[in-house]
Amino acid sequence: MTESLEDVAESLIQAVEVVMNPQVSQSQRSEAHQLLEAFRETSPICVPCGIYLAEGTRSHIVRHFGLQLIEHCIRYRWNNLLPEEKVFIKDNTMRLLVSGSLDLLTEFSHIKDGLAKLVVEMVKREWPQHWPTLLSELNLACQQGETQTELVLLILLRLVEDIVAFQNVPTQRRRDLYQALTANMAELFDFFLTILKTQTTEYRKWQTAALEGAPGQGEALVRASAHCKVSQAVLHTLAGFVDWIPMSHVTSDSNRLLQMLCLLLGDAQLRLSAAECLLLLVNRKGKLEDRMQLLILFSEDAMETILQAACAAATMPLEEEHYLFLKRLCQVLTSIGSQLCVLVGSSIEVGQPPNFAKYLNAILEFTNHASQALNSYAYCLWCSLFRNELINKDPILLEFLPKVVESATTKLMRVGYPTQSNCAACGYARLDYDSDDDFNLFFSRLRAEIAEMLRLATLLCPQVTFDYAALWLEAQLLKPLEIGEGGSESGMCTTASPTYMQWDALTIFLESVMGRILASSEAKPSAERGIALLKAVLLYETKDPLLLSSVLSCISALFVFLTIAPETLRAVLDKIFSSVMFSLAGQTKSTRSKAVKNVRRHACSSLVKICKLYPELLLVSEALPVEGTAFRALLKSYIFTRIREQMAIFYHFYHISNSLLLSCVVRSNSLLLSCVVRSNSLLLSCVVRSNSLLLSRVVCSGCFSSVLRSRLLSSSTTRCSR
Repeated sequence: MTESLEDVAESLIQAVEVVMNPQVSQSQRSEAHQLLEAFRETSPICVPCGIYLAEGTRSHIVRHFGLQLIEHCIRYRWNNLLPEEKVFIKDNTMRLLVSGSLDLLTEFSHIKDGLAKLVVEMVKREWPQHWPTLLSELNLACQQGETQTELVLLILLRLVEDIVAFQNVPTQRRRDLYQALTANMAELFDFFLTILKTQTTEYRKWQTAALEGAPGQGEALVRASAHCKVSQAVLHTLAGFVDWIPMSHVTSDSNRLLQMLCLLLGDAQLRLSAAECLLLLVNRKGKLEDRMQLLILFSEDAMETILQAACAAATMPLEEEHYLFLKRLCQVLTSIGSQLCVLVGSSIEVGQPPNFAKYLNAILEFTNHASQALNSYAYCLWCSLFRNELINKDPILLEFLPKVVESATTKLMRVGYPTQSNCAACGYARLDYDSDDDFNLFFSRLRAEIAEMLRLATLLCPQVTFDYAALWLEAQLLKPLEIGEGGSESGMCTTASPTYMQWDALTIFLESVMGRILASSEAKPSAERGIALLKAVLLYETKDPLLLSSVLSCISALFVFLTIAPETLRAVLDKIFSSVMFSLAGQTKSTRSKAVKNVRRHACSSLVKICKLYPELLLVSEALPVEGTAFRALLKSYIFTRIREQMAIFYHFYHISNSLLLSCVVRSNSLLLSCVVRSNSLLLSCVVRSNSLLLSRVVCSGCFSSVLRSRLLSSSTTRCSR
């Protein structure tokens, strides 16, 4: 029997080597693969051969195939095995766990994973009913050394992932396993913390001995590496438990786990694993009482430890590992703040946490960091803090508000592309994004977050945000044109020009602030200064289409002051109408550039906005150039690229007031008819045939607007079909 087993095993070894040999032909590889598959599916000695091949003296490829044979039998034949065969597999698997692997520093990861999978597959079928001694056996295995301890931790991590995260166990068995884990959680958690404490202590001891250069320095380094690897395995395993186990285990023994995790943030080898575990903890959902326990991280010791780790990481050179740790720390801090926002104002009474100023200062540092990913995390938290009705009245938070608003003036700039090197953010972007397209998607979200922060800040302190917006706009109006290296030959800006990027960021800032300034219940800025800003922008002249589009955005944002100073309406309309007809020298309708078309379209949108939001100004004002050449040119010209833009202009002008429309018809019927003739011949025929009927309906029912609108819609459909 032994010779037969050895002969079969040797043939399997040869077949495995053929399959893995890149020099053999495809037919030989296929034949060897079929032999291995046939043996695994049909052979009655699959388990003995697998155990024989999995011994530590063979190559890792052969050992891995042996483990796969055993796993196949457990997964697909377990219910058909006799009790003594199951015991045979259990005993030999535990023997391989204790003595069948190499040292943890030299053993291949796929061998460790294969051994862990064997035990987990048996656990999912036997524990706890038919294998009540599992935990004691695993505990005994850990006493054999660091290699066995790491394997046990891998087993527990894979088990909890299959049960809780992946849920790839049948429902009834999953319920049994979950109950067994919960019943033994106190023992398991104490086991984790004990191993973590022991291994980190030994790691520091041997690391210190290696750094001191004492005799046996090489051995000290090896021992330190082994204990460090086991410590990392404990942290990875804890990460599979901390986000779902009862909070009482996390806070047991005077928050021993939180203390250990915070202290490990200062270790270069363990800090990333500790930060990821801590992040899962502070992101916990569930009962408010459980979440409140996490506010212990605002304590002096915990906050000081976290901030020291953040400062140390920020001074490190730009490397992926250091940057990843810094991101995890930022997420930890922002998640703590998110938990505070959930608790404050809830049924649980929570006041201002200790060290709140120190905490906000750390968030401000991340807000001003060169990495835009870190900025995004920070701005999301500022939004949550400003949105909370109790926290946003905190005087400490209000002290930080101007600094956060000031940071937005630089973070709104569209810079930091991974393919460029024009600022510090580019280096971090190359670690975060694979292409400029990915960065553009992210930056759009970042701008939206900053804009939301500015809107919320304006509701709290409108004077502060308005002052920053006014100062920025005034300074921008006086700045000389800076085209940059990528400017066009005609001296016009491109999207990469410094001046355009500043105007582009300014428009976002100004629109966010002005859009909420009247909605605030706090003291508002003086109307005179807002009117002065509007007049200053109206006086700004430029022939650059990109800059002109930004100027139109600024004017549109300042529309809120039109109701206070209606005398500026004519200047606003003159600016809009001149932009509607904007064109560059040498360009015709067919050769018009995209930038020019955008300016004209933008001006039309501004015209629609002013008609829609402030119709009463146009009703009582003489500024509307009904008979003027600008309005006549607007309606005569075919500047609209879409029919809905044309309809929007007509609709909002004619919807202002029926009485105004009637007076316009009476005063200048020929102008209206000529406009209709040039916009749609079908509508002209309708007006010519039934002009008297149309006017009589206006007089009788005041329904001129709805009739004209419906006819415009009908004629537009005919025009589109043509």
